[in-house]
Amino acid sequence: MPIRLPRGGSRVSTKESASTDRVFTIPNILSMARLVGVPVFLWAILGKHDTLALVLLMVSGVTDYLDGKIARTFGMTSKLGEVLDPVADRLYIFATLLGLGLRGIVPWWVIAVIVGREVFLVILLVFARRDGLRELPVNFVGKSATFNLLYAFPCLLLADGDGTLARWARPIGWGFAWWGIALYWVAGLMYAVQLRRFHLAVARSRR
Repeated sequence: MPIRLPRGGSRVSTKESASTDRVFTIPNILSMARLVGVPVFLWAILGKHDTLALVLLMVSGVTDYLDGKIARTFGMTSKLGEVLDPVADRLYIFATLLGLGLRGIVPWWVIAVIVGREVFLVILLVFARRDGLRELPVNFVGKSATFNLLYAFPCLLLADGDGTLARWARPIGWGFAWWGIALYWVAGLMYAVQLRRFHLAVARSRR
């Protein structure tokens, strides 16, 4: 449900109020499966079992789309799902970045830029909770950034070679990666603007 800011302030949108306390819904099971797949994926990419790593990445991307789609379409949103979905996204992103960094496929400064955005988000969340906002709202830009990164990683992994497929995968992978990084930071700045408006509205209400 949208959080209405006091005295006519703008609104900070959150997920639908139809969220329930249900645990074993189809979207939650998909998110749990993605979480279980994280250590397996990390083992696969570090062990250079690239076929398995690619399959796990593609399955992660598909299930990430499906759990949200199913939850919204069939009214299966839940409080647990609102936590599991972004946690699974971030763990897959971090595990992939770690694997690609250790393999030398992605430079560490790119990883630092992505991790830096997460640190920025944590700082925002500290201020948000000080003002009584439990969590930052998920927006479409942030979700689009995640999708771009999850599409970029398999392509970059495929690009780690010398064949025709690798030559095709490299520009596609980096294209998705740059879009993902840019949108990731745009979403972070949008969160900052929303939080600033919320903070000002709370301050006005306390006068």
